[in-house]
Amino acid sequence: MSMLFPLVIILFSAIIHEYMHGWMADRLGDPTARDQGRLTLNPIAHIDLWGSILMPALIFIGTGGGLIFGYAKPVPFNPYNLKDQKYGVAKVAMAGPLANLITALFFGLFLRFVPDLNLVLISFLAAIVQINLVLLIFNLLPIPPLDGAKVLLPFLPYDLQMKFLEWERFGFALVLLFVFFGFSLIIPVINFLFRLIVGV
Repeated sequence: MSMLFPLVIILFSAIIHEYMHGWMADRLGDPTARDQGRLTLNPIAHIDLWGSILMPALIFIGTGGGLIFGYAKPVPFNPYNLKDQKYGVAKVAMAGPLANLITALFFGLFLRFVPDLNLVLISFLAAIVQINLVLLIFNLLPIPPLDGAKVLLPFLPYDLQMKFLEWERFGFALVLLFVFFGFSLIIPVINFLFRLIVGV
């Protein structure tokens, strides 16, 4: 598969992920994403030059097509506007990975149960499923500022919450370290889910 297919898939999968963060925040009382024009599926509003184009291309080329990863511009929200002050941030955080799960299930089940698909379409659908599973599992890691840390935060004792917030300033470095040195740890989980959904 050429680099264009995975780049397009990861761009739109990341956009769906970010859109759902904004949609959930809006439903919970925070209009920040809507007010800033981010409550849209228009790619122009979400593209981050480094995270959406350059980094995925470099990772794809650097791994010989074995791995692709990227992100869209994070959708802004104000947690103080949320109606649910205890679990609101966790709900907003969870909306993105859930969107990726639903996308993976939809296209994976289509691939599994619709007969007589040609090889190009099979490869394209399989890539959609795999990339959305990567976004799902990766974003659920409890590494600040990933979604998994925000989902976990309300359930932790106060002192641990403060420690998590302290670590968030090193977030970008921690995420990069995991991408380059720890990513292999989640590949078996991604492959297991892929086989489970697609039935191979």
